[in-house]
Amino acid sequence: MSRIQFALPERFVFSTQIQIYISHVNQGGHLDNAQLLTLVSEARVRFFKSLGHRESDVAGCPVVVGDLVAQYKSEGFHGETMRVRMVPQDFNRCGFDLAYCMDCVDTGREVARGKIGIVFIDRAARKPAPVPPAFIAQLDALPILA
Repeated sequence: MSRIQFALPERFVFSTQIQIYISHVNQGGHLDNAQLLTLVSEARVRFFKSLGHRESDVAGCPVVVGDLVAQYKSEGFHGETMRVRMVPQDFNRCGFDLAYCMDCVDTGREVARGKIGIVFIDRAARKPAPVPPAFIAQLDALPILA
């Protein structure tokens, strides 16, 4: 099986820190793969919250995760604080990819990278909806982080 390869974007617009708790660690003593998704999901919720939105109402529409890709670069361990950086990219009619990179605050060691496929939903029809123009305008005004 060929390995997933994912190039990081050059810049990010959001950053948050999340600690790895003992409940995130598997029997091998490192960050569990299911718990990586939990940490990335928490970062995603914080991203939307930083813009003043809940995932149930992003500029008038709920959003859902359509897909998710993760590429591990190293292990994460109990007690380490992870920095998760994110940036929206690759917009389509009904959503975008939220690219992310997770690295250790203390060492700078990259732990994981990937992307989350975000889909806007028409609440009444329960089908994909166009990305709200107000949300795109909000993103255009964000400062770029290194």
